[in-house]
Amino acid sequence: MKQKLVDLLFKYKSSFSTDKEPLGSIIGNELDIILNVEKPYPPLLRRPAYPSSPRAGEGLKVHIKELMDLGVLRRVGHNE
Repeated sequence: MKQKLVDLLFKYKSSFSTDKEPLGSIIGNELDIILNVEKPYPPLLRRPAYPSSPRAGEGLKVHIKELMDLGVLRRVGHNE
């Protein structure tokens, strides 16, 4: 039984995180996020974004860059 588990783990080893691939690498399970709010949007969703502090903004930039480098996020244009 233990050997079956080890064999299974090795078979799917790319699904697990490593030092070089901290999120694992499962391909083919992309996810579409469908918004369930139709136009006209409610007032809370139409409010303009409020500015963050410079310190928080820098932290966000670092985190977003990290997620983009990992392939979790990608830049999209306004038409997508």
